[in-house]
Amino acid sequence: MRTLGTGSFGRVHLVRSVHNGRYYAIKVLKKHQVVKMKQVEHTNDERRMLKLVEHPFLIRMWGTFQDLKNLFMVMDYIEGGELFSLLRKSQRFPNPVAKFYAAEVVLALEYLHSHDIIYRDLKPENILLDRNGHIKITDFGFAKEVSTVTWTLCGTPDYIAPEVITTKPYNKSVDWWSLGVLIYEMLAGYTPFYDSTPMKTYEKILSGKIHFPSFMGPDVIDLLSRLITADLTSRLGNLLNGPADIRNHSWFSEVVWEKLLAKDIETPYEPPITAGVGDSSLFDHYPEEHLDYGSIGEDPYSQYFNDF
Repeated sequence: MRTLGTGSFGRVHLVRSVHNGRYYAIKVLKKHQVVKMKQVEHTNDERRMLKLVEHPFLIRMWGTFQDLKNLFMVMDYIEGGELFSLLRKSQRFPNPVAKFYAAEVVLALEYLHSHDIIYRDLKPENILLDRNGHIKITDFGFAKEVSTVTWTLCGTPDYIAPEVITTKPYNKSVDWWSLGVLIYEMLAGYTPFYDSTPMKTYEKILSGKIHFPSFMGPDVIDLLSRLITADLTSRLGNLLNGPADIRNHSWFSEVVWEKLLAKDIETPYEPPITAGVGDSSLFDHYPEEHLDYGSIGEDPYSQYFNDF
């Protein structure tokens, strides 16, 4: 029906099923781009992770298929748009609003980590809002199953933990660093290490200096200082009690985690959409291009994507 987003390997379309009349989002990846940019493993990982996960705050994948030139992943269509768009419109979120979204993210990350999956790309662009205003984390392109440690440099500059930049072996701790950056951005309206180029951003991250605006309260400053810290022996989420240390932090004191997981808590914002009719008014418009979907013939990439 239309394009909902574009990326370096392809685009996401809003589609309607001829079988059940329902709306879905289909992520389409161009095989030649995936191969050229050496993302074959990441792409196969993404498919595998999405098949594995089932959680109220994670996107659900219904199936995959391929043609000669493209890979297709059929997902739930989440109508409420990106958290990124809402944050830009609001400039910054009041404390309770940021806390609500952060708490749902904590539960999603805790679930992924319990399945030995590191997400590695937490940012407001990858958090969608459903019709009621609950989050759905999407885009598992950088997610990875890791039982010990990994080394790959990936993610988005503003959110990357120092141990990733310095190519040290790292684990789930990188997601808790990104959570700190996300909370900071929701409250301040900008990321703590923002700079004009990735290199300068990396330098700032490695210097580790954070300026907290005056409107941030002492409890959130304490939480952020203990998430956005290069010292892995003191980073919350990475200690003996794992994510429980984050859930039990004073900033989250009023959160009833069981009710939140059951979506039994009123959301701070209900997206202004008409549910169930493929309303896409909260997504940006992108130039549509000629689609070559469904082409058949000799597939030069057949050996790479057997599972699709």
